[in-house]
Amino acid sequence: MAELFDKQAAIYSDSRPTYPAEWYKMLADLTPHHSLAWDVGTGNGQAALGVAEHYKQVIATDTSEPQLKHATPHPRIRYLHTPPSLSDDALANLISPAGDNDSSLDLITVAQAVHWFDLPRFYSLANRLLRKPGGILAVWGYNDITVTPAFDAAAKKFHDTTLPYWNSKIDLIFNGYKSLPFPFENVGLGSEGSPVSLDIPKKLSFEGYLKMVSSWSAVVTAKERGVDLLPEDTVRELEAAWGGARLVRSVAYKGFMLAGKVKVCL
Repeated sequence: MAELFDKQAAIYSDSRPTYPAEWYKMLADLTPHHSLAWDVGTGNGQAALGVAEHYKQVIATDTSEPQLKHATPHPRIRYLHTPPSLSDDALANLISPAGDNDSSLDLITVAQAVHWFDLPRFYSLANRLLRKPGGILAVWGYNDITVTPAFDAAAKKFHDTTLPYWNSKIDLIFNGYKSLPFPFENVGLGSEGSPVSLDIPKKLSFEGYLKMVSSWSAVVTAKERGVDLLPEDTVRELEAAWGGARLVRSVAYKGFMLAGKVKVCL
């Protein structure tokens, strides 16, 4: 799925919400050790930076090289390009190259990406690599943005025009990961079928909103097919509902999370 994001990597890097620092502390409090973490589908490294505040080393991987070019350097983060052709053993050796890499990870995070994964393969690797006991897998995402009733209605009207151009896997995001398989033991942060809701507050300009929706894979796909989903009249309608191009608003992205540990077979 990397090709869906390669073309809009630069826009993506500065148009998305910042995950609250409290989320990373909340996850760190769940793991007894803080030596090694893996941020999967890291993109521009946003989540990896938050994880690095609590763990000695973070391996941040992505299948998209253009996304990784926009990642922010950090002394405790090692960014790695991991093409889909990489075997599980090769990937495990990259993540934890020193000796036995099984049961070596204290935390695995996936921000706004797990819905694109080959889930059986990824979950098998997570079960293999997470520390037992104590290792935690946390996946999260966001979908709707709430601004004002007038703008929310205009945004829904626009969003409806994008629906034919999304990859079918995006349905997991649209339903807030409620249908995402998650075969891990409950640790108090959601469980399969019942993710925990965690809003993401942000100060956002209309320009920032427009950058965000311009980076949607559906908008890019539609443009490649000769369809402009953001013509001038649509932009003007959204801008008027926002309250003007220069207005900065306090908004909330509707976030959701699932976290768990490896199930122990008795």
